[in-house]
Amino acid sequence: MNHLNTKTGFYHLTKLFGGYSLFLLLVPVFAFAQNTISGTVVSNDGGTLSYVEIFNKTNNISLTTDANGAFTIKAATPQTLVFYRDNYGLLEQTVSPGENITITLQKVINLNELVIQQEKFYSLTKMKDVDGTAIYAGRKTEVIDLQKITANKATNNTRQIYAQVAGLTINENSDGGLQLSIGGRGLNPNRTSNFNTRQNGYDISADVLGYPESYYTPPTEALAEIQVIRGAAALQYGTQFGGLVNFKFQSPSEKPIEVVTRNTVGSYNLLTDFTSLSGTVGKFSYYTFFNYKQGDGFRPNSEFNSRNFFANLNYQFSKKTSLHFDYTMFDYLAKQPGGLTDYMFYQDMFQSNRNRNWFDVNWNLLALRLNHHFTDKSQFSLQLFGLDASRNALGFRVNRVANPDIEGTERDLLKGNFVNWGAEARFLQLYDINENSSALLIGAKYYQARNTGSQGPGSSGSDPDFNYAFDEFPNYANQNDYVYPNLNVAFFAENMFRLSPKFTITPGIRIENIRTKADGYYRVINTDLAGNVILDETTQENVTKQREFILLGLAASYKPNTMIEFYGNLAQNYRSVTFNDIRNATPSQMIDPDITDEKGYTSDIGVRGKLADKLSYDASIFGLYYNDKIAEYPTIIDQKYVRYRSNVGTAITYGFEALLDWNITNTFFEGSKFKWNMFTNTSITGSEYLKSEVPNIEGNSVEFVPLVNLKAGSGLGYKNFTCNIQLTYLSSQFTDAINSTSGKDDNTYGIFGEIPSYYVADISASYKWRMLKLEAGINNFTNNYYFTRRATGYPGPGIIPSDPRTFYTTLQITF
Repeated sequence: MNHLNTKTGFYHLTKLFGGYSLFLLLVPVFAFAQNTISGTVVSNDGGTLSYVEIFNKTNNISLTTDANGAFTIKAATPQTLVFYRDNYGLLEQTVSPGENITITLQKVINLNELVIQQEKFYSLTKMKDVDGTAIYAGRKTEVIDLQKITANKATNNTRQIYAQVAGLTINENSDGGLQLSIGGRGLNPNRTSNFNTRQNGYDISADVLGYPESYYTPPTEALAEIQVIRGAAALQYGTQFGGLVNFKFQSPSEKPIEVVTRNTVGSYNLLTDFTSLSGTVGKFSYYTFFNYKQGDGFRPNSEFNSRNFFANLNYQFSKKTSLHFDYTMFDYLAKQPGGLTDYMFYQDMFQSNRNRNWFDVNWNLLALRLNHHFTDKSQFSLQLFGLDASRNALGFRVNRVANPDIEGTERDLLKGNFVNWGAEARFLQLYDINENSSALLIGAKYYQARNTGSQGPGSSGSDPDFNYAFDEFPNYANQNDYVYPNLNVAFFAENMFRLSPKFTITPGIRIENIRTKADGYYRVINTDLAGNVILDETTQENVTKQREFILLGLAASYKPNTMIEFYGNLAQNYRSVTFNDIRNATPSQMIDPDITDEKGYTSDIGVRGKLADKLSYDASIFGLYYNDKIAEYPTIIDQKYVRYRSNVGTAITYGFEALLDWNITNTFFEGSKFKWNMFTNTSITGSEYLKSEVPNIEGNSVEFVPLVNLKAGSGLGYKNFTCNIQLTYLSSQFTDAINSTSGKDDNTYGIFGEIPSYYVADISASYKWRMLKLEAGINNFTNNYYFTRRATGYPGPGIIPSDPRTFYTTLQITF
């Protein structure tokens, strides 16, 4: 046919097949063209743009152009497409089937902050239905775009950064943001241990099953976004009731080399330095940073310093295959002032009666990720990850918080080493049902750990000596040494059925095999008043907990149009007993020997969307149902006042969450260079223990559940200047299942009782001029005295006061 001219070719074809046969041949070609949108993306200078991100707002699926800037989308109805590439202006266009279009993106040099905020508008509210090798359709998801946040990023100020994430409760610490402690919906915020925490998609906690605490938190200054997927994420990411928090680092610069340095000074001798180096050379790209922090804290005995190094190396073998390597080092040493009783807090929250307490963390993370596209609709990802880390806690930790620390006496030393590795593979296949794009995800995860924990006497000095002092204190009362070998194999699958252009339903399943072990001993030594040993008892333990179970879930989404979505989901959840549930190292706490895992359900039903680019919203009701909920309550055992940890019964947490973000500029001043928005984030939460065999618990409220959790704020901007003010209010909440209360005259414990209601206000501003950017702000500018935590161990025990009024100033230079 290539050797025939058009007329001759057409003549011979019609001669051979007849006109009718030719018509039949052309019908499917014509139909395919009518159900296909194709095109090319070019720059305003005429060159094609490879790997441009295309977000289909009609079905919430993303894709990218190929190396020649071309793309093809199968569709039977008009599609609204958003085209975006770094350093180019965003473009939205509605395209009908059968069209072949050319999209021209405008090159933008030195984007100012307001332009960046506008360009990122469509990724602010939620995850896409299908993103990479993951499915999020019908889930309660929230995405924090750090380019849009005006906040104290140098100290990871949680109140400001997570302000628009519904229903979160926060444990605040005066440590420069070294640890993240968030909860919500009745989940203990302590070190975010009720969420699966990841960075760039891989685990970062001490032990996902046995000790899911986050001693390491990535610096906000290095992040592009934070992804939060609520409880229904358990099917894809693991069994935590809270869901997933994933920290996504910034992408490498498209320049061969780019340096960004940020230096911050603040109250109480806060000094931080963040310097990143990134670039792209051919198929190789890199992003790396070093972050140093030091400060004294607002209380005596609160000084800290930390070092954090990160390296991300990437190689794009082809447009289909890429390899990514990450290494993270995090090390910090903090002196801890201890907790306070209620009486001490209201007398003077700036005081400290602990001057020998120290906390040391060393974290080393490795990850290797492979991404491969078999076809435009078939994608595979494999990640290998490993952790080698340690945590040492040293200090005087008696249950009676008001007792002074006596120099020359022994301290309690806890040592933990966390060595684990794992692999997670995912395969996602896009396919069509009646010309509607659906997706199948299958995956598997292997995870194993061999962690150790021990307890013994610390030295009588006041320095951070993390060596046991058995020679100095041979009769130390509480000693133990354990190995915790854990093994987890999981398989999961989800299928997003797009039954129509507007409606999707996504069933899912996760099959878990978990083995947790504790192998070691604990030794109890009692002495009389003269120091003579009257009891020396060593108990060997070898505990194995093996279980297999299946988790099921279902999510649904209905989008009448591109401006509104109704969503709902229901999923089974599960939380394994942890190291601390098997063997406890805190003198004032006891563990029920028959303690077992938590089981239950999570559910969300909501509506989200926007009104004519003037108001965006996400309103939902939720429910968490727990069987065998693990909780603590005060009691007397063997004539000792202790906190007893056990499965206390069945509980439910439920409520209403609503986020409203009003673009005042688009409402009243459309086209103005002046930018103004306001938001409110409201959570009304109720809870109850439905049944319990423990006295005085049934009918009580679940701990860590404030009835009202309100965050509201407003942002102003003009050209390169932005300013943000925010108010946070939480009503009172209980901290134990008994719903203990305490008065201001309690000067014994400080561990039990309510966290009173409080409010706190913050203000931050920034200005950018060429390669310079200046940020400044005042946190808690009303100087309220309040607390968010009653610690049962480190950094207490007792009340941990939150920061009073503080200020910060940051200078950023980019070159």
